[in-house]
Amino acid sequence: MKTREMKCRAITRCILPVIILMVSFVSCKNDIETINALNNEIQLPDQSGFNIEITYTDSGKLKGKIYAPEVNKYDRGEEPYVEFPKGMKVMFYDSLERSTSYIRANYAIYYEKKQLWEARNQVVAENEVSGDKLETEQMFWDQKEERIYSEKFTRLTNSDGISYGEGGFESRQDMSKWRLKGSSGTLNVNNENITGPE
Repeated sequence: MKTREMKCRAITRCILPVIILMVSFVSCKNDIETINALNNEIQLPDQSGFNIEITYTDSGKLKGKIYAPEVNKYDRGEEPYVEFPKGMKVMFYDSLERSTSYIRANYAIYYEKKQLWEARNQVVAENEVSGDKLETEQMFWDQKEERIYSEKFTRLTNSDGISYGEGGFESRQDMSKWRLKGSSGTLNVNNENITGPE
């Protein structure tokens, strides 16, 4: 009887540390998984800046300026990007460095590899020379191609009146040439309004 009790105690002494070790390992594993999950959910920027002015040039000539109250840069991952969570304004300049047009939005994101901007929430693009003004909820600016476009409902206001692009629009970045997709509108002719499809 005593031998059996001694064997049980010996087994318990051997097994108990193994069980504690296993529980500790599982607990650590769960903690690491929890930390990794939190890191994936809360991605902090690699760099941040406030009240930023960014100037970009081509062959030493001013091409544009970007103004933003807050900028966050994310370098990690396959697609590095720069976020403008409080919006931004981009000014474009001609060869004589005169301001020609601008894009303004309440939120923007820039994908560095693609050189592609996405502006959202009350997006406005205006040609300061002609006065043509586009308004939409989402706009893309392809920096390489120097063009802007959207697939969202767009409103264009110019000297001819107000036109609407049900399927968006496309234009040069300075808005010197534009095309509305699925357009209709109100045209001003001799101080009279004519409404209908274009």
